[in-house]
Amino acid sequence: MSWFISLLESAVRLSIPLLLISLAELYGQRAGMVNIGLEGLAAIGALTGFMVCFKLNSAFPELSNITPWIGLLCAGIAGLVVNMIYAFSTITLCADHTVYGMALNIFAPALASFIYGISFTSEDGLGQIATLSGIGIPGLKDIPYVGKLFFDQNPMVYVTIVIIIFSSIFFNKTRAGLNYKAVGEHPQAAATLGIPVVRVKYIACMICGFLAAVGGAYISTCYVGTYTDGIIAGRGFIALAAVIFGRWSSSGILLACLFFGLCDALQLKLQVTAGINIPYQFIQGIPYFATITILSIIGAKQVGPKANGQPYRRELR
Repeated sequence: MSWFISLLESAVRLSIPLLLISLAELYGQRAGMVNIGLEGLAAIGALTGFMVCFKLNSAFPELSNITPWIGLLCAGIAGLVVNMIYAFSTITLCADHTVYGMALNIFAPALASFIYGISFTSEDGLGQIATLSGIGIPGLKDIPYVGKLFFDQNPMVYVTIVIIIFSSIFFNKTRAGLNYKAVGEHPQAAATLGIPVVRVKYIACMICGFLAAVGGAYISTCYVGTYTDGIIAGRGFIALAAVIFGRWSSSGILLACLFFGLCDALQLKLQVTAGINIPYQFIQGIPYFATITILSIIGAKQVGPKANGQPYRRELR
């Protein structure tokens, strides 16, 4: 039972970056912006969050309790700025979404690797920072089995839950959210109703870039406490699958990310479990096998917003 509870705790922690990156794509696709550059945005966020925390800890050690929050905020801003390349190209220039999404996946990790390489030499060793401390809710955290699972977690777990609840209410219960979704369904019709389609699309890209980068920074500032090349490990692509699996809804994405987080936690647990004579490369592939399986079963049956990935030209109204 203790092994199982530990597995679930790890699954919750590992699902948070997936949730943030998936929510980033949800906000993008609800406005018709299919951004497959999530891997790159998360990578630039992971580096920025780590670098900001590392520099602040060196210069102002007395601020160590708040530096992870500053790192997460700066990472989000960096992701927002980088994603404006994609936004300008696809919204203003009406370029292909897939091409510029892949360009982000090539450009952003390479930029992050270059910045890290010139900032840390091989003699410096692997830079380390203090991760964000967990917060336990008094009384509730002592409940057997479920206390540590739900009420003794990293603060970003609670923040992410709040974002999920807000997103569900925003998209389904507010006029602004329904107008937002109309841009992704039929932008020409939305424009005739006075909805500023271009502005909504740019806002969607800003939110997407911010959340995806924060998801990447969570890994470096809240989970591992360092940065290495390949730290995102395909989570950007798994997040794309989670949006499809979750049927473009925040509650569905929550369940999908918890499932993928469980697969990720399982492969980590199995690698350190004695008596399992399976090559570790196969065990590491569990989350990716699960992603491929899920997409092969339900991918073709799901339909997202009607105008996803289509360029919007005002003159076509």
